[in-house]
Amino acid sequence: MSFSTENLKICIIGLGYVGLPLALEFAKKYKVIGFDISSNRVSQLINHEDITLEVSSEEIAKVLVNSIQSLDNKNGFYPTHDSSDIKDSTIYIVTVPTPVDSSNRPDLSPLLSASSTVGKVIKKGDIVIYESTTYPGCTEEKCIPIIEEVSGLKYNIDFFAGYSPERINPGDKVNTLTHIKKVTSGSTPEVAEFVTYLYDSIITAGTYQASSIIIAESAKIIENSQRDINIAFVNELAKIFNLLGIDTTEVLEAAGTKWNFIPFRPGLVGGYCIGVDPYYLVQKAMEIGYHSEIILAGRRLNDSMPSYIASEVIKLMIKKDIVINNSSILILGFTFKENCPDVRNTKVASIVKCLHEYDLNISICDPLANSEEVKCEYGLDIFNKIPESEKFDTIILAVPHQEFKDLNIKKYCKENSVIYDCKSFLDRDLVDSRL
Repeated sequence: MSFSTENLKICIIGLGYVGLPLALEFAKKYKVIGFDISSNRVSQLINHEDITLEVSSEEIAKVLVNSIQSLDNKNGFYPTHDSSDIKDSTIYIVTVPTPVDSSNRPDLSPLLSASSTVGKVIKKGDIVIYESTTYPGCTEEKCIPIIEEVSGLKYNIDFFAGYSPERINPGDKVNTLTHIKKVTSGSTPEVAEFVTYLYDSIITAGTYQASSIIIAESAKIIENSQRDINIAFVNELAKIFNLLGIDTTEVLEAAGTKWNFIPFRPGLVGGYCIGVDPYYLVQKAMEIGYHSEIILAGRRLNDSMPSYIASEVIKLMIKKDIVINNSSILILGFTFKENCPDVRNTKVASIVKCLHEYDLNISICDPLANSEEVKCEYGLDIFNKIPESEKFDTIILAVPHQEFKDLNIKKYCKENSVIYDCKSFLDRDLVDSRL
């Protein structure tokens, strides 16, 4: 079967950090329907608003069309939460999240639900492309059978599949979608060529065509696992150097003068990529009888950092004769990373949980995080601005948002206080200690 971009209509399923930028880029050249189960999310996009801050109102407005009928005559982007609107699509691209549960086991429910949605509308000759990060084999072992069962169509006879793993870096305004090389793959050689051609039409950095879907899946899962392990290594170094009374940042800067030294920095590892994806590979390894050693060791080390930071802060307070009970602590930043509003799987919440064991009065300030989302997800109250009337016994710089760069942090400290910097973001002379 031959494939063509003529009369192409693309449906992006999931309009979050990954799906929305992809939909808007494709909409410059093709007819695009964006589907999301959240009616609130769709309403925001219709009003040119992106709460993830990945795209601007102007970018949405440029390609947004006011009705699905408008796509009959021109290219553009139409967001909807009505699955009946997507039935005329010819390409379905799935960009839903792949989280883990409370026991760190892969939760495939969003992916499988999206596959069922595709199965209800897919037609002969259509292609479904997955971008969601998952374990090797998941697309063809878990997702495709659902589409076959729901649709009654046969894989690689009636419909086809591709896999092109997302590489979005939330909050990064330099390494954006079109400037990151894209891995592509397809269920047949012809589909692989078409998927590559499709992404090549929008990705200026180019594409790399993997030999199969399972190779593309594997490539994606090791990208974040590799970063997780490397960060775990420097987090362990931070613990060692702290015991030696050595500043970790200074050591890394000195070592970084060698041409092949990899510049990782210690810190919290949260979010829905580095802090989650390794568990998918670990789970698949367990299914085939292999127990991961290095990957799980890295995960354990990185997951231990919130309690380590909380413990270090308490030690510093004791050394400075600050009474622990009922002392006041200000935490700057709550999102999982800097300059990004995403609070999913943030490890700052774990720091707060550890500190609550000491009966402290904790205030949290994050200029980007949504206070309602934080309250709903974590049961915590946060401020978007630091309370001007209060001074604190301790301040922890947890997330280095740009908004904190020129902050007069001493203004919010009591005369005898502790300042702890988790990211070596503040001036060295200002802080009592840093990770």
